[in-house]
Amino acid sequence: MALGEEDSTITKLELACTDLKKLLLTSSKLDENLANMDKKFDSIEEILTTAARRVAPLHSLAMTTKALETRISRAVSPALELLDSFKLAESLQHKLLELSSKVSSEKNPKKRLRKLIKYVDCVDKLNTTIIKISQDGEPVIQKLQEVVEFLSRTKATDQYRTHRLRETLVTLKALYETEVDATRFDGLLDEALLNLQDEFEGMLQKLRHQSIGEAYEDKEAEMVGSDLATEMEVEVLRRISETLASNDCLDICIDIFVKVRYRRAAKALMRLNPDYLRTYTSEEIDEMEVGELGDSKKKLCIQVLGGILEGVIWPECFVKIADKIMAVFFRFGEGVARSSKEPQKLFKLLDMFDSLEKLKIQFSEIFEGEAGSGICTRFRELEKLLVHASCKVFWEFGLKIEGNADGLPPPQDGSVPKLVRYAINYLKYLATETHSVPMAKVLRTEQIWKAGILSKPETDENLLKDAILNVMEALQRNVESKRSNYKDKVLPHVFAMNTYWYIYMRSRNTELGKLLGEQYMKKKYKIVAEESAYLYQRQAWGPLVRLLDEEELKMQSNEITANVGVLIRGKMEAFLKSFDEISQRHIESYNIPDFDLREQIRAATLKFVVPAYTEFWNSYSSVLQTKSYITPESVKRRLGQIFNGGDRVDAGRSKRRDSRDRTADRASASVEGDIKDFRRTRSSTSDK
Repeated sequence: MALGEEDSTITKLELACTDLKKLLLTSSKLDENLANMDKKFDSIEEILTTAARRVAPLHSLAMTTKALETRISRAVSPALELLDSFKLAESLQHKLLELSSKVSSEKNPKKRLRKLIKYVDCVDKLNTTIIKISQDGEPVIQKLQEVVEFLSRTKATDQYRTHRLRETLVTLKALYETEVDATRFDGLLDEALLNLQDEFEGMLQKLRHQSIGEAYEDKEAEMVGSDLATEMEVEVLRRISETLASNDCLDICIDIFVKVRYRRAAKALMRLNPDYLRTYTSEEIDEMEVGELGDSKKKLCIQVLGGILEGVIWPECFVKIADKIMAVFFRFGEGVARSSKEPQKLFKLLDMFDSLEKLKIQFSEIFEGEAGSGICTRFRELEKLLVHASCKVFWEFGLKIEGNADGLPPPQDGSVPKLVRYAINYLKYLATETHSVPMAKVLRTEQIWKAGILSKPETDENLLKDAILNVMEALQRNVESKRSNYKDKVLPHVFAMNTYWYIYMRSRNTELGKLLGEQYMKKKYKIVAEESAYLYQRQAWGPLVRLLDEEELKMQSNEITANVGVLIRGKMEAFLKSFDEISQRHIESYNIPDFDLREQIRAATLKFVVPAYTEFWNSYSSVLQTKSYITPESVKRRLGQIFNGGDRVDAGRSKRRDSRDRTADRASASVEGDIKDFRRTRSSTSDK
């Protein structure tokens, strides 16, 4: 057992020894192989080193080539883009010619506006392309020139290619220097800008102010853009203005806008006759509609020019237009205010002042800001000028009346003087609502200026009433002054009766009468007219009636009857003679033009004279039968003829004739005809 185990162990050891020998042998061979491999690696390393030394120049050349390619690409790519821009510019120019032809031939306003917008778009694109060419041209040429110089210096390519590249550079440079400037300043773009200027001016000329009834031809378009143009028209004008501004034509654009819109507005203002001070009427200033003109111009400026330079341009442009427009308005107002101060000029001044008051708020809104400060200042100065001028005209009118400035003697027939007629109608017109309101504002404004802003002025009604009362009192003093100039004893009373009755009747039931008050009118004029009528009757007809006084006859009633008859006939003769004289003076010297007043005086005279004559006639008819004396009916008829207001020649000297005189019927018919011809209603006479 033991032996067997030992043999087995020896066997294993032998096998292990054999394996070790093999392993050592293999290791030896492996060492040999590794040595051979080292030799081979050394050989390869030597070969690689040699190859690296040989490849190094090629690598450097490749890197140089790559750098050259990058440099050339950086120069050529922009050059290709520049060439594409030239091609696009050429294409846009052809398109521009085509659109221009279509716009010119289009007759429909709406379609023409749409095509015009396309035309403006094309102009904008062409301008953008040309600007791009101008901006990119020099850098592109500079880069190409650097590449050509580099290739020439480094000889990175052959001379032929370098020469061709140099020729291309020269051609491109020449094209840029000549064509770009020509395209921008002398080519189709320049023609297109000129066309746009013409279109801009033409469209602005067609925009007319609506208040003059000159609307644009396209009636169906909705007026939403401004008061003057449709939305599409405003859009086209805005696009054109922006295009012109972006092409260095801003000054031209503004000049066109200012020139055309001023002319359009001037036509509205120049509807007034240029000879302002002689032909101006009170209604025409309202027709000028200055505020609406300014407001519409402002809206149009904002719509058309508001997008240029962030809204900086339109205020300046608007003020330029407004300054020219308002210069006409201001010159007109200043001319009226500074012209001669005739009384009738007051109503023109008040109309202008009232118009300024109505425009004040709108004016401030339209011309707000620094740009419009000059116009607002001149507006205020004109308002001050009108206030001073209005007050001066009115106060001078009162002074002229009191100073008897008409320079005329009192009417020889005792009728109403022209000055009184003029003054009453003047004050009636002033008291109407149209002129009383602005006149009160003028008076209040002047009072505040004089007394200070902290003063408490009277109410407008009291101010106007006091002012008119001053003129009425001056007028009364003028009348009294003329009244005292008569030498005839009756004429002063006829004159005062006519004049004060005229003042009362023409003022009552009018704004003037309401302003002064009925009590004042009665006290100052009606009562005075009635007193003058009483004095007239007493002075003109009193002596005539006293001739028929019977006291003297009663005293001599106990004496001889013949003497009494002589006395009675003497009284009758004296009465008839005096009656003829008084009648003749009434026909030749006394005039009562007012129908109602004349009728009242006739009635009072008949009541005063005829009963006295009738009583005398009836009392002494037996004595008076020896001669033919006119009857009481004839006296009544003659008095009627005196006061009939017509041709009173037939009422001349009274002839002693019987009531059954054959001419009585004819005289009666004449009186009736005269009364019929000269009868007037109260309403018609109240307008005198």
